[in-house]
Amino acid sequence: MGRGETCPEAASAARGSRDISNGIEFRALAPEVQKRKYPSLIILAALVLAAFLAGPPVVPQSPPTPTLTVDEEVVSFAFAPDGRIVYATRHIFNVRRWELERDDFWLVTPDGKRKRIVNGEKLVKSPTPYSYTVQSIRWSPDGTKLTAQLLTDQVIDEKGNTREETLTLLLDDTGKEIKIAGADSVIPEGTNATWLADGVTVGFVFEAVKPKLLFSIGSVRPLAGRGGDAFDRHTFTAVAWDAPHNAAVAIERDSKLSMPPLLVWLDLVAKQRRVLATLDAFLGQLSVSPSGKRVAYFRDQDTLEIREIANPEKIASVQMAYGEYLWSADESRILLKRGSPAVDAPSRRSGGLVWVNLSDGKTEPALAGLTFRDFGLSPDGRFLGVIEPGKRNLLVYPLR
Repeated sequence: MGRGETCPEAASAARGSRDISNGIEFRALAPEVQKRKYPSLIILAALVLAAFLAGPPVVPQSPPTPTLTVDEEVVSFAFAPDGRIVYATRHIFNVRRWELERDDFWLVTPDGKRKRIVNGEKLVKSPTPYSYTVQSIRWSPDGTKLTAQLLTDQVIDEKGNTREETLTLLLDDTGKEIKIAGADSVIPEGTNATWLADGVTVGFVFEAVKPKLLFSIGSVRPLAGRGGDAFDRHTFTAVAWDAPHNAAVAIERDSKLSMPPLLVWLDLVAKQRRVLATLDAFLGQLSVSPSGKRVAYFRDQDTLEIREIANPEKIASVQMAYGEYLWSADESRILLKRGSPAVDAPSRRSGGLVWVNLSDGKTEPALAGLTFRDFGLSPDGRFLGVIEPGKRNLLVYPLR
């Protein structure tokens, strides 16, 4: 304000009354000034009260320091029972005019020592251009063997037309292929495969009613070369393995999808089947708890149901958003990745991780609420592994 200028508010105040008492001058503000000032005081008081009721400000927490960082483009990983991690990294190379992808397999020990156990470029011998990417990896219960689900893409003619196929590759923990007698080391069209606790049998599913409506359960013993449909005339919409007990839990449906879904328990060695319950609703994400004593699934978009396998009439319901989840080792809570896509679609979208307590349904953000592309828990419950979006680095964090 320059000299000779008058503040409008001061000029209005000057038009108010004046009183001199004991040498101190009091000014009564003009009415138009009072109207402007008192609402400001009311707003200020309201803000102070709101801040008081809200409590101290929330300081965003940062995630703990990772115990392991793999600075590679990781496409899939899995924890072994002894704490080792197998992971696959993207491997792109050129053959003549073709750009191919054949992912590598690596093994890292708890002390951080890494070793490439499979060079993807040398894994496949094909006269025509052939690519694959690793969709998932799973350890055997004893930690000596692996199943890897691959999505393949092969050129089938001179015009460059290709054919996609999903299959399962069998490996040991050194990267050596495990041959099936009379065949090679893959299960054509086999998905969701796992080694059983007997160490010689592989369970898998294959499409029974297209397109991916119903599946059959198959098994194969590589040394014997025997295999086939393990539960003839029975078809399923979801299968969850309990490999340490040579068992599985599944959602059985008839071929016309006309009957209500059945929750069944399956003995994969004796080929025995037991109906646990007839369900009035099933949405997806079937799983078996680490102890093999409980089974969980989403009945709708907001409800996870948990049943005791020995007493399936005993049901617990947890209100939580639909998504991918894993059991904690002690089965007291579930780690949920929010923002998953449609029912039972392979999910690689990034989402935030939250812990859900099964006793009361309360949630707690994991790793400061950051988002990740994929995640996994070590069988002993000590570590959480995540794949970052973007660069797809693998980070491993300790759990308290």
